[in-house]
Amino acid sequence: MTENDLPVYLFHQGTNYYSYKLLGSHPEEDESRSGVVFRVWAPEAKSVHVAGNFNSWEKSDSFMMKRISKGGIWELFIPNLKEGHMYKYIITSKDGSLLYKSDPYAFFSQSRSETASIIFNGGKFCWHDKNWLEYKKSTNIYQLPVNIYEVNLSSWKRREDGNLYSYQEIAPMIIDHVKKNFFTHIELMPVMEHPFDGSWGYQVTGYFAPTGRFGNPDGLKYLIDQCHLNGIGVILDWVPAHFPKDDHGLYKFDGSFLYEYADVQQRENISWGTHKFNYKRSEVQSFLISNAVFWLEEYHVDGLRVDAVSSMLYLDYDKKEGEWKPNIYGGNENLEAIEFLKKLNETVFSMYPSTMMIAEESTAWPMVTKPVYLGGLGFNFKWNMGWMNDMLEYMKTDPFYRKYKHKNITFSLHYAFSENFILPLSHDEVVHGKKSILDKMPGSYEEKFAGVRTLLGYMTAHPGKKLNFMGYEVGQFSEWDFNKEVEWFLTEYEYHKKLSIYIKDLNEFYLSCPQLWEVDYSWEGFKWISNDDYEQNIISFKRINKKKEELIAIVNFSPVERHDYHIGADNGTYIEVFNSNLEKYGGTGTNNPGSMVSYKGSTHGYDSYISLTVPPLSAIFLKKDEKFKSSNGGGNVYEIS
Repeated sequence: MTENDLPVYLFHQGTNYYSYKLLGSHPEEDESRSGVVFRVWAPEAKSVHVAGNFNSWEKSDSFMMKRISKGGIWELFIPNLKEGHMYKYIITSKDGSLLYKSDPYAFFSQSRSETASIIFNGGKFCWHDKNWLEYKKSTNIYQLPVNIYEVNLSSWKRREDGNLYSYQEIAPMIIDHVKKNFFTHIELMPVMEHPFDGSWGYQVTGYFAPTGRFGNPDGLKYLIDQCHLNGIGVILDWVPAHFPKDDHGLYKFDGSFLYEYADVQQRENISWGTHKFNYKRSEVQSFLISNAVFWLEEYHVDGLRVDAVSSMLYLDYDKKEGEWKPNIYGGNENLEAIEFLKKLNETVFSMYPSTMMIAEESTAWPMVTKPVYLGGLGFNFKWNMGWMNDMLEYMKTDPFYRKYKHKNITFSLHYAFSENFILPLSHDEVVHGKKSILDKMPGSYEEKFAGVRTLLGYMTAHPGKKLNFMGYEVGQFSEWDFNKEVEWFLTEYEYHKKLSIYIKDLNEFYLSCPQLWEVDYSWEGFKWISNDDYEQNIISFKRINKKKEELIAIVNFSPVERHDYHIGADNGTYIEVFNSNLEKYGGTGTNNPGSMVSYKGSTHGYDSYISLTVPPLSAIFLKKDEKFKSSNGGGNVYEIS
């Protein structure tokens, strides 16, 4: 490889989106030679050597790399090396210091306190998911049900002795659970190599290396392949916002601030103790965009949830006065990060149009999910943090005082269609003293469970795709602990078991109702019936599919049962098709058996109304359909057209 080779040129231009094929360690075997070629970017290095368990980890002239580009790429071919050999780069910095660095482009690495890179041939795995990939191309994700199960692989399920399962071992268990509970996707918290378990994977040192905690990289491919064979999409959390200061990682890689900003006010992420990437630098753009492409191309992932986007967009994010500098226009926007995100998303969608690019963005930044050519950032989904914060604050409030916070359950509809939102109840909401979802609920033991059922019922009815974090389905009282598995034993207890049945049935009901997902991002799919009954803590509205078929949702956030409750409705006959208050879910059993015929009378802007019983702390769904076949006196049936 030389300075004039196209991959080298494109890398230095910031447009080599397959730079992982150029840099890193690559086994080569043909008639002329057999061994491994190493390439690394270290422009400020005086010299670079390869050391490993093949040369006693020594800095030897026989393993000195040659600089092949003015921009700082170094290269060395070492004969007779094979897959499995461990190595590092010994970088001599300008001041003469020796830096022992892991390979930024390594495909495999040691884990935790052991930090060597491992030579790995990633091209051996045989995929079986062609039908899934073709299915994605033929469908419109915005008009499909999306119900995401967020998972931390280290703490979802463990062996009896506390050790971790391998990717291959956990695959059938998690797939069975996801299918039985009618989730459509799993979202894996970061599986890229990271040294510290307590970072949950968000402080990455090996961006191209799946963590070795669960086995080799082909194991992760197996897990994803099996998910696809079972109709389950896979989303990875991805962290292009910052990286840790571990000595073996990207931190001051060649003795200079290479991957990070040189300016301390731009570089430091004080609360997290990390460094921000220098998005202005072309080679960093090649590195990060290639990394996104790598997971989509080599691991067939269906989406990337981009972590901490807000920290990228704002120069003053988590900074006090005097700790940041305005941009050239005097504003607080990080112009370089904005351009990087646009470039990232344009690249991804030009290559993989059916990808889910999800922004974890917690501010009111406009047009996050609008195309770049329209002035947007170019993502196609965004976590709705406003909905999440408002709803959890509301649900934690004693029902007696909820009337004073009624806007918390209605305000989200003012902006629900401004972006393509996902409603998240994620891992961040069940840690650091925030309590579990169940334990956030006020009231008696039974009312806590009823509160969760109500929250999830409203979440299901609300426009937007859905995400819930593992453990909610068994009703954990304790917060998430990354060192322990989900408390699966809880389903041996009555109310926890009934909650798990409810979540399973609710998820199945969601999948069966196009009204709940087919028109998620337009007023054409939603219509208020009543949003102002704050005294009784009740709201009602319609969800509507492309065929204009309607589903009515009535949500009671009060522990008081309401009889002869009137809601405006079109003339006709209605039947209850789902009720969170059934006894099998832990409720009181109050429901609306049989059919409900509308009465004449102006109500909520309609010329007629229906009278029904609204159970305490409940979400119920009605459908106008004379052909609908009821069972169990108004119980749950999934024959909805």
